Amino acid sequence: MSPSLLWFRRDLRVADHPALAMAAENGPVLAVFVLDPTLVSTSGRPRASALRDALLALDEAIGHRLCVVRGDPATEIPRLAEAIGAGTVVVSADHGPYGTRRDAAVERTLAEAGRGFVRVGSPYAVTPGRVLTANGTPYKVFTPFRRAWYEHGWPAPADTGSESAEWLDPAEIALPEHRPDTDRPLRDLLRSTLGTGDSPLEVCESAASAQWADFLEHGLPGYADDRDRPDLDATSRLGAQLKFGTIHPRTILADLAALGPTTGLGTGLAESRDAFASELAWREFYADVLHHYPSTAGGNVDVRWDRFPWVSGDHADEAFAAWRDGRTGYPIVDAGMRQLLAEGWMHNRLRMVVASFLTKDLRVHWRRGARHFMDHLVDGDLASNQHGWQWTAGTGTDAAPYFRVFNPVTQGKRFDPEGDYVRRWVPELRGIAGAAVHTPREGGHGDYPAPIVDHAEARREALALYDSVIRGA
Repeated sequence: MSPSLLWFRRDLRVADHPALAMAAENGPVLAVFVLDPTLVSTSGRPRASALRDALLALDEAIGHRLCVVRGDPATEIPRLAEAIGAGTVVVSADHGPYGTRRDAAVERTLAEAGRGFVRVGSPYAVTPGRVLTANGTPYKVFTPFRRAWYEHGWPAPADTGSESAEWLDPAEIALPEHRPDTDRPLRDLLRSTLGTGDSPLEVCESAASAQWADFLEHGLPGYADDRDRPDLDATSRLGAQLKFGTIHPRTILADLAALGPTTGLGTGLAESRDAFASELAWREFYADVLHHYPSTAGGNVDVRWDRFPWVSGDHADEAFAAWRDGRTGYPIVDAGMRQLLAEGWMHNRLRMVVASFLTKDLRVHWRRGARHFMDHLVDGDLASNQHGWQWTAGTGTDAAPYFRVFNPVTQGKRFDPEGDYVRRWVPELRGIAGAAVHTPREGGHGDYPAPIVDHAEARREALALYDSVIRGA
């Protein structure tokens, strides 16, 4: 028997971990995480803080045996594999554009030394690329993808835990050359690399399990009715846990299935279970699209929209700054943007509302908004973020989304009917009672600004431009 190296990435847990099960089959295991400068440099502060805390929790879970190094994985992983005499490096597959290139580089370097690189599982219930049309092509529309995704199915959760492996102590590894990072206490290393700030959300395996258990019992029954209400705490807020893999969607889906046959659940709970599973399917759909079309991380899914006349220059910069800072004069938009800055999170309904406002009312390119979200969201996930923005902007996967323009006033009145959410995040408006808080004021309200754009006029202009692109297709 020989040791294996288990390289953690977006799977920072020990439960339901197929790669861990395989790594432990052949002998002791070295658990490794690489602080890759390419990824660290693109992680916003809230996400970097969450990563730090998740790594510290993982280290504790495996008896303080997590080996963390800084550098290029194509150098560090082969170095560590050589140091312990590992014949195999085991990972959960990464299907993102950068992760795919990175893993290919690591695999080539390992192969030159006669070592294996084995991908087992992924961060998804169904690995991207597995669900295809009858013609063997990728899906570009969600609803048929979801149907095929359900039909494909997924395996039961893997039976793993911290005791599943004999963990090697990184302090006892004789590295080929002196590595100062390995001599530093892990907390100090992570703080120097990922920052010392507090994470807006507790991201770790124990928190994820408790969060899911609480939602399953108390939040799921009302989810179908209340999930679009930002004034209510009616969503699971598991996005960050799924992002870092502190819980696997397969675990969640297994628990949903364990509730029993739909006929015995009652209408409300059955609808809620379906609605929640559908949200997981959206996440997997966007990962599948990015896997097949990696250029859509920054380019339009529908290339017709490459011709759309987004605004630019000083006007675009000023509009973007007002949107970014929550000073547009539209209360529901400003409340959402302020929550994002304060908590590193925003309700999904409001993500669509503020994205529509930036791209269609202000006609600022969706990429600027997507980048801002990735800078501040703890749950910032490349596939979900970029394609969610494109869905709203009209450049993405929906069959005919370009004419959908969210009205920020009616959205506010419908989904924050008493105005409680707006008053929570826009203190300048706390003196306005009820739904009246959602009506923008031409002259502003005290320190609160007047609307920076007339929504009805902006909508007409945007639709005319979208139509001109369609006619010219």
